[in-house]
Amino acid sequence: MIRALIPYRPALRLLALIAGLLALMAAPLHAQPAPPQGAFGPPGGGAGPSHIHATLLAEGSVAPGGTVTLAVLMQPEAGWHGYWSNPGDAGLALTLDWTLPNGAKTGAMRFPVPQTLLISGLMNHVYEHDYAVLVPLTVPANAAPGSRLAISAQANWLACTLQICVPERAALNATITIGTGTADPRFNAWRAALPAPLDRPAAFAWTPTTLRIAIPFPRAAKVEAPQLFLSSEGLVDYAAPQSFSRKDDLLIAEVPRAKVPPSAMPQAVSAVLSLGGGAGGVELTANPGAVPDGGTPVSTQTAPAKGSFWWAVLFAMLGGLILNVMPCVFPILSLKALALARGGDEATARAEGLAYAAGVILACVALGATMLGLRAAGEEVGWAFQLQQPGVVLALLLLAVAITANFAGLFELPGLSFERGGGHMGAFGTGLLAAFAATPCTGPFMAAAVGAALLLPWYAALAVFGALGFGLALPFLAIGFIPALRRMLPKPGGWMDKFRKAMAVPMGLTVLALLWLAWRSGGPTFVAIGIALALAMLAGFYAMRREQKRGLLGSRYLLMVLPLALATYGAAQIATPPAAEASLIGARPFSEAALAQARASGKPVFLYFTADWCLSCKVNEQTSIDREATRDAFAKAGVTVLIGDWTRRDAAITRFLTSQGAGGVPLYLWYPNGGGEPKQLPQVLTPDLLAGLAGLAKG
Repeated sequence: MIRALIPYRPALRLLALIAGLLALMAAPLHAQPAPPQGAFGPPGGGAGPSHIHATLLAEGSVAPGGTVTLAVLMQPEAGWHGYWSNPGDAGLALTLDWTLPNGAKTGAMRFPVPQTLLISGLMNHVYEHDYAVLVPLTVPANAAPGSRLAISAQANWLACTLQICVPERAALNATITIGTGTADPRFNAWRAALPAPLDRPAAFAWTPTTLRIAIPFPRAAKVEAPQLFLSSEGLVDYAAPQSFSRKDDLLIAEVPRAKVPPSAMPQAVSAVLSLGGGAGGVELTANPGAVPDGGTPVSTQTAPAKGSFWWAVLFAMLGGLILNVMPCVFPILSLKALALARGGDEATARAEGLAYAAGVILACVALGATMLGLRAAGEEVGWAFQLQQPGVVLALLLLAVAITANFAGLFELPGLSFERGGGHMGAFGTGLLAAFAATPCTGPFMAAAVGAALLLPWYAALAVFGALGFGLALPFLAIGFIPALRRMLPKPGGWMDKFRKAMAVPMGLTVLALLWLAWRSGGPTFVAIGIALALAMLAGFYAMRREQKRGLLGSRYLLMVLPLALATYGAAQIATPPAAEASLIGARPFSEAALAQARASGKPVFLYFTADWCLSCKVNEQTSIDREATRDAFAKAGVTVLIGDWTRRDAAITRFLTSQGAGGVPLYLWYPNGGGEPKQLPQVLTPDLLAGLAGLAKG
């Protein structure tokens, strides 16, 4: 058995090095404290923190026998959502069990216009923001003026994230003053969020496959991305695409119907029509009647929904492909350049292309599986989570130093000797190593792909991460299988040694970048320890150089891994990040409270999430964010700037990123003045984009 493994010793040694790195990556994560008991609420929603805070409020005072409006204000934490009266394919709506004075009575609850949330093919009708459910209360006619009536309600609801749901409950209390007084101005905004009642009845008709509704709607009225929410459950296929058309003064909706027997079809259909584009919605009741055919189609949202598997796969592959030209991928570019320069016959090129691709894909799937496993265990982690651990940063620093010295010709690392060749297993190991060094960055398309992967079942999510690896390996794979591309490479010769030494320059720059990151994540003492370990490692490798040339090296490389791993782990325990640097544009640290306060001012808000290990983030900051032109434009428009620094693990930032459908950084959000919904900006910022947005806000 041992003799059979002798031809694969270079790859086995490389795999051992990577295993040591992965062990370092996992150790700090396991050392994190467990979440407190009851952090997600006990079964049945008993005592324990609520993820949606509920408050019962009265609009003001009321005359005897009059009616006052109550509001149940629901305030979800970031990343959590509540449900409309018809929750859709899954979920539970708010219920209220009232305790009222004799003679008092409440009316029906009125919910604001909901939004859709599609997860793994299930459509939910939800609220991912603060919302108020309004309830009319009629007080007794014999209530004495000046008296105060105490009312209460037992509220039950379901709070969910994209991964878990928690039933919650609370005892709500309020006091109503009989007489005259000042009304709460917040109720005006809460009423505006309700769907407006349609003044004319609509008509509906069933077809064998759809429910068709003709809604009176003026031809001049604007509608963007409409969505129909039926109040009755089980009548339609919630997740199926809806189509709309306009004919004269009618808006005609076609919704695929569910498998409803004729006996269960209602005599009237109640629904809420969301008009999209922040225009609110209308509340309608439809009776059986004629629904005309034809009309002009109305465009609906065509962007891929959350959880769309094939869009996620496509975006992941494109994101992996773009990683090949991102500045954070200098190590993989160097490794691939040397591997491709070796030349060889067609069979060898194809075999090594497949082996390299297999290594890259396996590494991406392994990182994705580790992330999904940690999230399932309750850890708040996202893509590139490994770089939030100082020990992993130090391990990558040592690896980059070793590769740089290898390129410079000081010695030859196992599996990275391109003159001697590493065979198929050498190419496979190089793919593992290259992907581990390349995947921490989040480039264009990757945020959408990784965010969608977090919503998918685990097997579909792993396919998305596999597609990311395939995109990353695609150029090397193409050259292995397309002879015309291989013929474009220079002939093997003495230039290879010079080229390898030239590639030590970008790898050396990578070492400098990792030294800076080590300082940002662990402080100066941590960096000093890292430099000392790197020098000791180089000394050990150089001392073995003579034996290496005679082919006498056995397990000595493996013997170096253990002390380096132990020293790296020990250094990580004393890592202390330095104080935050001042921002040119006056950015303040992100928190949910800070964001809510900034939005309440009515001024624009620019919120961005970054990390010191994300080079694409730093490029954007240098070219577009930390600029005098941006600072001046923001000052004129009164823009508040908040920054979420994800360099070290931060559960609040991870939850917020997840709530925005992002699995990593960078993420840029622009909140317009007036408190509108945020606009997600591109991941590659142009120099004048932010100043232009501030100029529009000022105008």
